[in-house]
Amino acid sequence: MAYDRYVAICKPLHYGTLMGTRACVRMAAAAWATGFLHALLHTANTFTMPLCQGNVLDQFFCEIPQILKLSCSHSYLREVGVFVFSACLIFGCFVFIVLSYVQIFRAVLRMPSEQGRHKAFSMCLPHLAVVSLFVSTSFFAYLKPPSMSSPAVDLVVAVLYSVVPPAVNPLLYSMRNKELKDALNRLIQLLPVQQH
Repeated sequence: MAYDRYVAICKPLHYGTLMGTRACVRMAAAAWATGFLHALLHTANTFTMPLCQGNVLDQFFCEIPQILKLSCSHSYLREVGVFVFSACLIFGCFVFIVLSYVQIFRAVLRMPSEQGRHKAFSMCLPHLAVVSLFVSTSFFAYLKPPSMSSPAVDLVVAVLYSVVPPAVNPLLYSMRNKELKDALNRLIQLLPVQQH
């Protein structure tokens, strides 16, 4: 998404060639393959750990830090290696997104037209909002101090970063649709009438 926004705003005349079907398929395939390999690495590592404290998690999905709490093996070296690999992967994506948006904002702020700047910002800000929500909640989930860790807090944070961004994403993008905005405004105007 960041690269798409970058090309659309910074190189609009080359958009058709840079973001053609072949480029989109390659980027999607790279994202899917990386995600699959990352998940496979975590899964293989998790299944080789012995669990001594049962197999019941206070989560709605098998999250790695929760599984580590059940493990009786104190040799976390493999898991640290997987986390380092994950951190490098996430950091690389984060740097790419930040660099893309720095270039986008530089290009937008140089636009002479107020309407053009507004249109460009309205195209970029939903993506940036969802990415920021995901990154901030993920960082809090994995980097919070152990003193703040409790089953309730861990569950709330897991919901925040795994459910909320995907649920909010379509809503934010569809708010650019004028028909949807009009329908939402009509719905909001009807609410006070129905409450009486």
